[in-house]
Amino acid sequence: MTWSPSSWREKLYAQAPPYESPDELRVAEQRLAALPPLVTSWEIERLRGLLAEAQAGRRFVLMGGDCAETIAECSSAAIAAKLKILLQMSMVLVHGLQRPIVRVGRFAGQYAKPRSRVTECRDGVELPSYFGDLVNRIEFDPEARRPNPSHLLTGYQHAALTLNFIRALVEGGFADLHHPRQWDLSFVRNAALRPQQREEYERMSQNLADGLKLMEALGEARIEELSRVDFYTSHEGLNLYYEAALTRRVPRREGYYDLTTHLPWIGDRTRQLDGAHAEFFRGIQNPVGIKVGPGATPGEVAELAERIDPKRQPGRLMLITRLGAQGVGEHLPGLIEALGDRPVLWVCDPMHGNTRKTGGGVKTRSFGDILTELERTIDIHEERGTWLGGVHFELTGEDVTECVGGSGGPTEAELGRNYASACDPRLNYQQSLELAFVLARRLRR
Repeated sequence: MTWSPSSWREKLYAQAPPYESPDELRVAEQRLAALPPLVTSWEIERLRGLLAEAQAGRRFVLMGGDCAETIAECSSAAIAAKLKILLQMSMVLVHGLQRPIVRVGRFAGQYAKPRSRVTECRDGVELPSYFGDLVNRIEFDPEARRPNPSHLLTGYQHAALTLNFIRALVEGGFADLHHPRQWDLSFVRNAALRPQQREEYERMSQNLADGLKLMEALGEARIEELSRVDFYTSHEGLNLYYEAALTRRVPRREGYYDLTTHLPWIGDRTRQLDGAHAEFFRGIQNPVGIKVGPGATPGEVAELAERIDPKRQPGRLMLITRLGAQGVGEHLPGLIEALGDRPVLWVCDPMHGNTRKTGGGVKTRSFGDILTELERTIDIHEERGTWLGGVHFELTGEDVTECVGGSGGPTEAELGRNYASACDPRLNYQQSLELAFVLARRLRR
């Protein structure tokens, strides 16, 4: 089948938004197609080169951000908080790994979410499920839950505002926040940490200035230029009407680029080999991620990798495993064997496979389970001579209480204090920073 930006329409579209008016949808698509791109092809090509280096073990990828962005939280404070924690985590990882870090944010487009059910029932009332702000709104009333094609344009506008602010912060020296004196390191002094851990984390935080010098030695940047760093954007390419409308050719380059984001990924629920998402993403020039859950067989993943990346291009394919603390030992070895010597960037998402509900029905994740999956993933790659090239976290720079555990994290009884997520539980500021310290310590071994 010959590929085009619309050839996916001939395939089965899993998780298709249930729009009621084809005419409204067509108008929204046409308006989107006439708007400027959100990212550029040369930024995408630059990222693909960095990902190729990460595949070879010369860099490490840090991906993080909200499970689902909302229009209401498109504010300077929320964006700056996410940027700050990602930057600080990357500085810790630079120090621990002694490698440059590729920073990728789950922002400026993470407005669509897959759902288990098309509808939701409350007190005998049935309405469409919340598919993310790109489709409808979270409030449980008929007008808010109506899938509205005009939200595609609203999502685009807020993605553009987010990107504009991020670029202004980065260019304006926001990265000066790399200095540990501006970090909240209170978790280091928590009694739950062993004395040896406390001493090591304190020593690491005191020596982070050496990490900046190391970046200079590695050629990442001159010290006086370290206030400017590169950030790239990523989101799940779930809503193909949105992705396709902003996919186009660019001057002096071959092929089509999805210009909604630098790095789109295919979700675990939409990775069908003969489905619409595989068809769309096989034809664009962007690097592409594929989420892989425990339900994926090694053969299926190998076939999908061949479909998305038949030329085996370095930096093209990222496999993001989300297997759970209990399932990673059973599933990851077979995946590694099935992919063989194909150039793949292996990334661990230790969040989605470890989601559970408390006795009171609150969705949460355990810091201990997240850490267990990370450590076991690293072990398995080391045993098989492969390289874990990145991590993928759902996190926020705010003091939320959504995931339990960590040296100073909330208990189950404290989850209600500030549970603010629109969908899945996220690591808060201190949990994210603590995880960076633990990961840096483990990978440095």
